[in-house]
Amino acid sequence: MITHDIPLLLYTSEQIRQGEQLLTEQQNSVTLYHLMERAGEATFDLMRLLYPQCKKLLVCCGKGNNGGDGYVVARLAHEQGVDVTVWELPTVEHLPTDARCARSHWLQCNGKTITDTPTTTYELIIDALLGIGIKGQVRSEMADRIRWINHQMTPVIAVDVPSGLCADTGATFGAVIKASQTLSFIGFKQGLTTGQAAQYCGERYFSDLGVALQFSQVMKPSALHITESQVQSLLLPRSRVAHKGCFGRVLCIGGDLGMAGAIRLSSEACARAGAGLTSVITRPDNALSIAMMRPEIMAIGWQESSNILIDKLAWSDVVVLGPGLGTSDWGQSLFAQCHHIDKPCVVDADGLNLLAKAPDYRDNRIITPHPGEAARLLNVSIDEIEADRFAAIQRLQQNYGGVVVLKGAGSLIYDGKTLWICTCGNPGMATGGMGDVLSGIIGALLGQGLALVEAAYAGVWIHSRAADLCAQSGERGMLASDLFPFIRQLVNPR
Repeated sequence: MITHDIPLLLYTSEQIRQGEQLLTEQQNSVTLYHLMERAGEATFDLMRLLYPQCKKLLVCCGKGNNGGDGYVVARLAHEQGVDVTVWELPTVEHLPTDARCARSHWLQCNGKTITDTPTTTYELIIDALLGIGIKGQVRSEMADRIRWINHQMTPVIAVDVPSGLCADTGATFGAVIKASQTLSFIGFKQGLTTGQAAQYCGERYFSDLGVALQFSQVMKPSALHITESQVQSLLLPRSRVAHKGCFGRVLCIGGDLGMAGAIRLSSEACARAGAGLTSVITRPDNALSIAMMRPEIMAIGWQESSNILIDKLAWSDVVVLGPGLGTSDWGQSLFAQCHHIDKPCVVDADGLNLLAKAPDYRDNRIITPHPGEAARLLNVSIDEIEADRFAAIQRLQQNYGGVVVLKGAGSLIYDGKTLWICTCGNPGMATGGMGDVLSGIIGALLGQGLALVEAAYAGVWIHSRAADLCAQSGERGMLASDLFPFIRQLVNPR
């Protein structure tokens, strides 16, 4: 069975290899060749579903078991009357046993095979070049084939993983197939959900090849995919006799000169996501405008001589620290007085930049860096963060404690035990204020009693899903404040 939904359980490529081996050892009816046949059948079924009129097919086979999947697809398509050409490597003698068997069956049905660059055009291309077996940069001969395929502007179905994309990290190894669809097998690969994956996978599909239950019994997942049902299970109906004190007092701190918008967005997102009471500590010049534009938010101006901060920190259940905070003396003073408080805290934006200058470890804190902020927190380059986002978020959590949200395409959430991935979201979110809205949502969920990691992954999903709903009117020109109606919709599941 093929599904268009990314499953809950995600795995690394090594886990897939180990799991396949364990399955074949424990299940007499399952062999690696049977799994190869099923993978080829699933790919052919997807091809028929999406491209039913295809009559001229190019199947590109590499020298590993991914290539074996391709030979099975070629044979099945040929048997159904499709004009199929297999473009293989000259070194077929190095094929693994099962892939060699699949190739033999292809040749037995008088299959057409070439090794030189094709000189004709095709209606569809199957990418079975590399799969999960890639290690290091794509070699020149394979890179030439990948570039030729991308240049054709022909639809491409990638078998398991787009060739050149790391199945573990979502990073690229030089040349990468730009697939129209990717069909992942047995266990969905974690690298297809983050990093550069969205740029190269196209539409993502999954087939467990009939072994999902057995596989989950022998292999623990490396990460979990956030689903709508998981988030909704946290948002229970409110008591009919509830009052505002039941849903948290959230204090949002930030908004230096010229940055009132950041703390306004964060605090309004907090209120829209269901916080019982939302208050703001900001520059005196900003307080009046925030209160006038959103009177439900209690905005208070603060100067260093004022005692109001101590009172409001005592009043609050949750603190959101950082949106528009700045790094001037005013922002640094606020940060110094706030970030050691012993209550749940969300730190974002300039709060993270100040934290990078004075690192500490806290168990009751959520930090929400984008890759640039993460690089400053770890004192590395952004490229190092993006090369392995999974390793980066683990280092961030080890160094800073609590829960870490590493934002980006395929945001990651990690609490030191479980890693969550959100695949919602779109490029329309690449605009100012989006991170401020996220911090406010997470703060509101903490105020309503969710645990740190629950508030983090639910907040990320609500934020990203709201952006997807908003993007139905177009991605370009989306504003952070445009998400508010959709946030309210999502925190009230039907």
